[in-house]
Amino acid sequence: MKKIQILGTGCKKCQMLAETAEQAARELGLDYELEKVTDINRFAEFGVMFTPAMAVDGKVKVAGKVPSLEELKPMLQE
Repeated sequence: MKKIQILGTGCKKCQMLAETAEQAARELGLDYELEKVTDINRFAEFGVMFTPAMAVDGKVKVAGKVPSLEELKPMLQE
């Protein structure tokens, strides 16, 4: 099972990244768990300076922007 973590304070871009990541995971037929990380102290554990960010299985794949659905799919498959 893939663990998808969305790091952000809950802003509009963070919500958009979460929705897009979920849609990509569903379209790929992935078995996944989505966690929203909103604690700023935890961002530092990931080395993230800019939100929104997305980590897959503990590895940061994107930070500071919301990729398109098609850009997210390969990130989720790695």
